[in-house]
Amino acid sequence: MTDALTFLKTRRSRPAKILTAPVPDREALEALLCSAARTPDHGKLEPWRFIVLEQAALRRLGALARELAQTAGPEVVDPDKASQQFENGQLAVVVVASPKPCDRFPQIEQTYSAGAVCLALLNAALASGWGANWLSGWASHNRDFCTEALALAPHETVAGIVHIGTGPVQMPDRPRPDVTALTHWLHE
Repeated sequence: MTDALTFLKTRRSRPAKILTAPVPDREALEALLCSAARTPDHGKLEPWRFIVLEQAALRRLGALARELAQTAGPEVVDPDKASQQFENGQLAVVVVASPKPCDRFPQIEQTYSAGAVCLALLNAALASGWGANWLSGWASHNRDFCTEALALAPHETVAGIVHIGTGPVQMPDRPRPDVTALTHWLHE
């Protein structure tokens, strides 16, 4: 397990804007999705699902994000920024938070599970040698975009968009949190 710990201590996302082809084929991507689906899930509710966006779909979503951003106006969002991840992307997986009715396991726990799926997918892609980046962005929180582009149900939201492709093998590290400053130990 030391290899897994070394990976976790040194993992580094690759910026989505620098990811290129080739991308994982269907079989390789399905293996990554299977790894991500092993995420903690109280009650085995599976409160999430995947939407795979291939290049043509990404371009269509980029145009819609740009159009909606222009309608919203520059004081709300920059259309270039809103559409960039879709216009430049090669392959992305939308992790949809899709909570299930359940009194025993509240919606917030189900949302946490969807976020954990994003991280598990990101780490599975990186550990497999792909470049990957977990993004969200203005469009993923815009209800019109989520409904029109992704056909999300009213109770569903985007937990994250994980871009996967070919990226540099090494990335310079960035400053990391001071864990000591962020940790409080209770002794009693």
